[in-house]
Amino acid sequence: MATDDRIADPWGARTPYGPGTDWPTRVDVHLAEGLTEADVDRWAQSASLLHSNGDAMDIAVKDGRIAGVRGRAVDRVNRGRLGPKDLYGWQANNSPDRLTRPLVRDGGRLVETDWDTAMGRIVDRSRELLDGPGGWGRFGFYTSGQLFLEEYYALAVLGKAGIGTPHMDGNTRLCTATAASSLKESFGTDGQPGSYADVDHCDALALWGHNAAATQTVLWSRMLDRRRGTDAPALLAVDPRTTPVAREADVHLAVRPGTNVALLNGLLREIIAKGWYDESYVAAHTTGFEALARTVDAYPPERVAEICGVEARDVRRAAELLGGAQRLLSTVLQGFYQSNQATAAACQVNNLHLLRGMIGHPGAGLLQMNGQPTAQNNRECGADGDLPGFRNWANPEHVAQLARLLNVEPRIIPTWSPPTHAMQIFRYAEQGSIRFLWVSATNPAVSLPELARIRRILAGEGLFLVVQDLFLTETAALADVVLPAATWGEKTGTFTNADRTVHLSERAVDPPGEARADLDIFLDYARRMDFRDRDGRPLLPWREPEEVFAAWRECSRGRPCDYSGLSYAKLRGGSGVQWPCTDLAPDGTERLYTYGEFNTDSDYCESYGQDLVTGAEVTPEQHRAKQPGGRAFLHAVDYQPSAETPGTEYPLQLTTGRSLYQFHTRTKTGRAPELNGAAPDVWVELHPDDAGPAGIAEGDRVRIESPRGAVVAPARLTGVRPGVVFIPFHYGWWDTVGEPHDRAANELTLTAWDPVSKQPLFKSGAVRVARTED
Repeated sequence: MATDDRIADPWGARTPYGPGTDWPTRVDVHLAEGLTEADVDRWAQSASLLHSNGDAMDIAVKDGRIAGVRGRAVDRVNRGRLGPKDLYGWQANNSPDRLTRPLVRDGGRLVETDWDTAMGRIVDRSRELLDGPGGWGRFGFYTSGQLFLEEYYALAVLGKAGIGTPHMDGNTRLCTATAASSLKESFGTDGQPGSYADVDHCDALALWGHNAAATQTVLWSRMLDRRRGTDAPALLAVDPRTTPVAREADVHLAVRPGTNVALLNGLLREIIAKGWYDESYVAAHTTGFEALARTVDAYPPERVAEICGVEARDVRRAAELLGGAQRLLSTVLQGFYQSNQATAAACQVNNLHLLRGMIGHPGAGLLQMNGQPTAQNNRECGADGDLPGFRNWANPEHVAQLARLLNVEPRIIPTWSPPTHAMQIFRYAEQGSIRFLWVSATNPAVSLPELARIRRILAGEGLFLVVQDLFLTETAALADVVLPAATWGEKTGTFTNADRTVHLSERAVDPPGEARADLDIFLDYARRMDFRDRDGRPLLPWREPEEVFAAWRECSRGRPCDYSGLSYAKLRGGSGVQWPCTDLAPDGTERLYTYGEFNTDSDYCESYGQDLVTGAEVTPEQHRAKQPGGRAFLHAVDYQPSAETPGTEYPLQLTTGRSLYQFHTRTKTGRAPELNGAAPDVWVELHPDDAGPAGIAEGDRVRIESPRGAVVAPARLTGVRPGVVFIPFHYGWWDTVGEPHDRAANELTLTAWDPVSKQPLFKSGAVRVARTED
């Protein structure tokens, strides 16, 4: 189809279909100006790297350069469709300001150098720290949700068995850590139970804090096509903003930010009180029902309405929609994950599906969504600090398994305390205990909370900062060494989307200048450091990504994320394949937990769990005493108010989020003309009832202040609920003159996190707004 209108019409033409039928194909194409498909020299197989949907595509190559993309009609995820970021984002690969040579800091400024000099500085500092007091404790690694599986696995082995540091995490901590935590808490291990194909079968959709219209446009197209077909599913949206999802919904609950637990408690109360739950399923396959029923009984619709700022009748309507569904699909994202009581709220959605027995069957699905394209791989491979293969860091046998796979002594693998989460890594750097920080494919100078503090940490004299990226980002500008990286289309590897579909991405073109694949950089570092296993062989012996994938297959064998039946050959030419893919399931597995058997056995589970209020770890003995026996856990939690709420000085509540046209800190989308033209700068959304008394009109420039900083932006008077201020978080200062720190939403956000997932609470905090004189 023509793509000229895909900024104005981001979801494309409708292809309606009914329940139980296949989603029709629609192949989207966008090529460089003047080219046709006949002009393309060749096509390379890939999938999207600018969201978590996993849209499969082919990359067009013309004269050695990427020249466009075309959707893959054969793929199970998108049936040929591509969203705006897919269609236009590839142009950033060809941007003239790509990093092409390493940079090192000399005399206070970054200057170009060769790879030996840059890596020599990194290795010299590494050896100095390893040989000095504190050793492994001086190292921190902070990575991404945008590398490939092979790169995460290499990084995890390097950090855990080479250096032996527990200080490893990724920016997945900012977006999907709560997804992982809630799945572990309820079902024993990470891994999405549902499938995108559940959209094809469901009779009700519930989107919990998930603006799919902006974050996963092709998934939203699938939902819209079902809504336009016969026997359309009902739709519930929970969001304080009137998003396209909310406008489409049959029931929209514009809850007060931070009150998600109260809302779910009230809905679960109605489900139980009206007898809309599956009593036999609950008895056979769950534990904890009595405590849950007692807790939620205190949340009648009237109390929920008061806490959440919605109408009691709408709470009842939502409960009826959920309770009457025969095939319910729920998706959850940042409106829950980045808010007050994040893991507790996400677990209540799990509770809903367990109570109704709606898990593991066509149309009865649950997707604790990801926000980034390879967040799932980060978590599977252990680059986020967890053990590879969803192994339990507190289970000695799991540690011994990993040690045997890597051929190292178990004692080198850091398991003496929980893995260090991102916010604590930066705290250690602030305190001076971490002296070496390697940041790959992410931009914490814009994406972390309380940015004035983060800038001070990154610029600290005692911190040796290595940044590995495509461009001179706001973070890279503060580094001691900058390494130019290759990206999607310039390297080969695999990655896994939010419904466990694994795709292969082939190298289409060479990277610019001297830029190298992230995998090659990690392997080069390991060779220069001479990391070895206990038999004296190289710890990371690989040269090519396919070798790493083969090693990962063995690491995953027998674990929930089992890739043992997958290979590059199997992934070439056709559709992506969902894990687990094994000899017994050679075509992959569409849904988990079909027979109500969960991964909660104490010898198999990824985590023994945590207290959802305090975050205190459950001991192995306490877990075994629960005798889960493959049953899922129903968790009961009372509502607690947010840590920072509006008051006299700061009377409005802040929430941050995403634009449909930008991704993270705009490293790539800000360099795609169509995408940047659609959303070139920051804005603030206010309700007219809040704007009017302050003398603010549409388009006025306003100053938004919190106790931590300020942002200046034009006002949009919209359907955000009264008392709430919304700002998109994408905007830093790389494309501005100088360094004006009044554009990034995270100047305002607070340093606070969920006690279980450790995910920062970007959707909390109090602000004030005033019209500026400018």
